[in-house]
Amino acid sequence: MADRFTKSMARNIYYGGSLFFILLFIGLTWHTNEEMPKQDNRENLTESVIRGKNLWEVNNCIGCHTLLGEGAYFAPELGNVYLRYGKSKEAIKGFIKSRPINGIPGRRSMPQFGFDDQELEDIAEFLKYTSEIDTLGWPPNIQG
Repeated sequence: MADRFTKSMARNIYYGGSLFFILLFIGLTWHTNEEMPKQDNRENLTESVIRGKNLWEVNNCIGCHTLLGEGAYFAPELGNVYLRYGKSKEAIKGFIKSRPINGIPGRRSMPQFGFDDQELEDIAEFLKYTSEIDTLGWPPNIQG
């Protein structure tokens, strides 16, 4: 090895490293595209689920809740709420309709959004859909 670092050595490290990371990026992109159809539950994507996702976004539910680990940590994780409520969409709809329940000192309640029956069904379908995504063990326990 030479006593000094030459321009050609620096150039070779730069080009070699760049090529390595470009190939790594392409390989990981390919792997992701191969694995996602096995995990993302796309065969159960319906119009109701899409409307439920739209309600989720419009009402900024992620501002308080997490969904599949993404979002705020103020309120419970909802990626597995369908499983937590015994695979019952009616239980989810009843919980949402019963909000707000005040009286717990030092705690804010979930607001009442005034969803109609179709919107409640759409939100419940969206939460059912997200619970059926293969998250490879996330969240680590049923309580989220």
